Amino acid sequence: QVQLVESGGGLVQAGGSLRLSCAASGSTISDMTMSWYRQAPGQQLELVAFSSNDGRLYYEEVVKGRFMISRDNGKNTVDLQMNSLKPEDTAVYYCHAERPFTGYTSWGQGTQVTVSS
Repeated sequence: QVQLVESGGGLVQAGGSLRLSCAASGSTISDMTMSWYRQAPGQQLELVAFSSNDGRLYYEEVVKGRFMISRDNGKNTVDLQMNSLKPEDTAVYYCHAERPFTGYTSWGQGTQVTVSS
């Protein structure tokens, strides 16, 4: 079992930056795809970015060029650097872990990001 704890959310003005961090414990993340999802009020959960265990990266189109996902398997962490934030980035951001081909997944509790205009 892997436990995920997010941190780094908060209130920021449009154009600002935040760095979210997800700390994993209980299992190594080195064989997992690590993702960041977000859910805005009244909206569906959406995938923001992922970093696969084999080095692939993915970004949702609306965050490309502004967000960057990075992982440190040695420290068992995955971060999301968010730059040029917009009010529409306001959401609860969740860290997600998935071990491919096993069906095993885990979610963090979420961290609130609020971008004021």
